[in-house]
Amino acid sequence: MGDEEMQALQSLRTLLETLPGRLEALSPEAVEFRPPESWSVKEELGHLLDSAANNHQRIVRAQLEENPAMPGYDGEKWVSLHAYQKRDWHELIGTWGALNRQMLAAAEAVPDAAWSRTCTIEDSAPLTIQFVFEDYIHHMRDHLRHMKVPIDDLA
Repeated sequence: MGDEEMQALQSLRTLLETLPGRLEALSPEAVEFRPPESWSVKEELGHLLDSAANNHQRIVRAQLEENPAMPGYDGEKWVSLHAYQKRDWHELIGTWGALNRQMLAAAEAVPDAAWSRTCTIEDSAPLTIQFVFEDYIHHMRDHLRHMKVPIDDLA
């Protein structure tokens, strides 16, 4: 396993240890406020749940199938369908933890030689498991920053 895969795995482990407490510390007003033309913090965390569910499938199937063709998903419609704005904040945090522990288990199961296995997403070129996992972590960290959750002190 290369340094990049190790960094991404460690980043997820650190987020799993630290993030629930930081999310719990946010005020109800902060998580429910919805700016015009944007998601609330609740909805943005919900989007991260959808991202975890979709990317978990990609990482598992790319390990088990030869270059599986995976669908994309419409993030706006998924957030709307799940009605995250009406959901309990603590439940969403617990779901984030559960989905990301599942993601970590799938990523830790990738044999060193398999990080280069590929899948396609919608009409993409072949993407390696390494790319999908690292992109997932990068995407999550970008959203957490946008949500104003302090994470820059974390590996």
